[in-house]
Amino acid sequence: MGSHFRSYIWDPVLILSQILLMQCIYYSFLGLWLAVVDSLVQTNRSLDQIFSYEVLGFATMQGRLSMMAFILNSLTCALGLLFFIRRGKQCLDFTITVHFFHMIGCWLYNAHLPAALSWWLVNVACMALMAVIGEYLCMRTELRAIPVNSGPKSNL
Repeated sequence: MGSHFRSYIWDPVLILSQILLMQCIYYSFLGLWLAVVDSLVQTNRSLDQIFSYEVLGFATMQGRLSMMAFILNSLTCALGLLFFIRRGKQCLDFTITVHFFHMIGCWLYNAHLPAALSWWLVNVACMALMAVIGEYLCMRTELRAIPVNSGPKSNL
């Protein structure tokens, strides 16, 4: 068996650590963005902003700003995909995994699945943004030209 360029090796420890890292990035930056938004409008921070589906809504200023924080978070998570996943074809997998675990967290926090249409729309939009931008950034680096060091040429 010859070696293949970027052959895929099954490494469950690597995959689990990448999932854990992406979850940490997701919640860390979401908390950061929500703190920035809360400081702009002088509101109190709570876990409801992250896990309660009732907070996300078009009707209130707080709901619209929370939506903005989720959108900005998807952009920073796309950078996380670039720096830590580095494979364009795995961006969608990790994006769906992060949002799936977020949905499970919301389900546990609220004791039922999120029922608000705005929650589903925001999360689907965030999934699309994170996956597409992350894949674009990863593919851009994957397609970068590989420099070939050519030593001094000898005349034979």
